[in-house]
Amino acid sequence: MISLADQVFEELERDILSGAFERGEILTEIKLSERLGVSRTPIREALRRLEQEHIIESTSKGAKVIGISRTDIADICEIRLRLEGLAARWAAERADEEGIRILKETVELQEFYTQKSDPDSIKNADSRFHQTIYALCGSNSMRDTLEPLHRKLLKYRRVSVSAQSRAEKSLEEHRAIYEAIAAHDGERAETLTILHVKNARDSIMQREKGM
Repeated sequence: MISLADQVFEELERDILSGAFERGEILTEIKLSERLGVSRTPIREALRRLEQEHIIESTSKGAKVIGISRTDIADICEIRLRLEGLAARWAAERADEEGIRILKETVELQEFYTQKSDPDSIKNADSRFHQTIYALCGSNSMRDTLEPLHRKLLKYRRVSVSAQSRAEKSLEEHRAIYEAIAAHDGERAETLTILHVKNARDSIMQREKGM
């Protein structure tokens, strides 16, 4: 069972990373307690963890929203470039038939929402695709490293796939990665994933300039 503090942390992290709280906004325990309808104790614990994630900072007035900077985006994308290809290679080498079936379902779901031009659902399907690969790679260390990084790009991934051309290209790239993993072709899965992350990075960085 997820604790109340964990639920509060996840909700606040999601609101910060999605842009619901603007950069520079001050969050107080009282304000958040009223917003979420919980006591200040889980709020305090969540704020402590968010500060450790470097997306807020403590000030005399409360917690100041930092969010994700352009430098953060570049750093996260570079780390993903180094690691996600390896995660896909391991997934291709280690995935069982059930895992491959689940991965196929995520691609089909992404295709459905891409045809409907639904950015929020496309973004969610994208997250599920990558999370499935992290699970299939068989390494908790890899999963624990990549999941938070992918989550931190939430706002920018949504903006990126709001462009139908990028949404369709991302779907095409995911389908190719899935096929490589299903064929247990680790080398091809790694190569395709690195290309996918590069394309996603370029799309995000280009669109971030206008945000």
